Amino acid sequence: MTWRKRATRGRIGPWLIGLAALLALALSIAVSITLGPVPIGVGDVLHVVTHHVGLTGPPEVSRIAAATVWELRLPRALLAALCGTGLAVCGLVLQALLRNPLADPYLLGVSSGASTGAVVMVVFAPATLLGSPAGLSAGAFAGAVLAFVVVMALAHLAGGGNHRIILAGVAVTQLFSALTSFLIMVAADANTTRGVLFWLLGSLASSTWDDVAVAGAVVIVGVLVALFQATALNAFTFGAEQASTLGIDVRRVRIVLLGVTAALTATVVSQSGAIGFVGLVLPHLTRLLVGVSHRRLIPATAMLGGIFLVWVDTAGRTVAAPTEIPVGVITALIGVPIFAALLLRNRSVTS
Repeated sequence: MTWRKRATRGRIGPWLIGLAALLALALSIAVSITLGPVPIGVGDVLHVVTHHVGLTGPPEVSRIAAATVWELRLPRALLAALCGTGLAVCGLVLQALLRNPLADPYLLGVSSGASTGAVVMVVFAPATLLGSPAGLSAGAFAGAVLAFVVVMALAHLAGGGNHRIILAGVAVTQLFSALTSFLIMVAADANTTRGVLFWLLGSLASSTWDDVAVAGAVVIVGVLVALFQATALNAFTFGAEQASTLGIDVRRVRIVLLGVTAALTATVVSQSGAIGFVGLVLPHLTRLLVGVSHRRLIPATAMLGGIFLVWVDTAGRTVAAPTEIPVGVITALIGVPIFAALLLRNRSVTS
């Protein structure tokens, strides 16, 4: 193959991959909505959606089916796609920024902080506040932000640097995990403990359109910022010093991207609980598919993360119905074998 053919394939490939991934994500959302105790066809789903956005007349389905699509399954599927997108992109950015293949969205202590904030709301908040749509999410988001601030302050006092950020994140994660366990043990009753543990394992069961709006705004902005910094991320993979020699403001880019990943993770965790392995494994899989350039990696990882979590959530609510399996349990069951396979593959490549 000549260099001209290789160059042409390099230009066309990312666009074809991106288009295919976007179509696969849309199809995944549409098909996932049809699965459940109320049988609904893909055509009926599309008719319900187009009716609610004012493009067609009333759908020829029962009111129960229409409400199931619009009020229950569609916002849940969209939120799953947004959460998967956010977590996968966060993992990709942090792995490049910190030059650590084990980096994931929860490296900065954000997940543990969100868990502590959610437990504080459950245990101590007034019933009226907890029963509001924003109650649990507000507490989780506040805890996530607090944990991130503590991590960055501790890393700054220790002298900065990637390894100090990682160590500070590990320490703060353990601190807030201990606080969460302590609060559950001393202040929560049996019913509260069950609800909190289910949330901590990851759940999208209470998804609403308000959740979709909040997550959508944050995820879209976060992905766009990451795309804008794609060149800088390519440089960071070779180290901060090399990035600096290329004219990149290392300190500013690092602060911006760490802040964006923290905001993305805090938003996702506050909406869905702690969902592991998405941000750790999917960036590595995407690199195998599209290469190492972040201009291709970021959109491809975003789409793959969305598709993955849509189907994981669909499996969680249908496989053992009427019992629902927490999303975090399924991602761990899938993620561990995939991550082990990636480790074995890298070992065989480098040996």
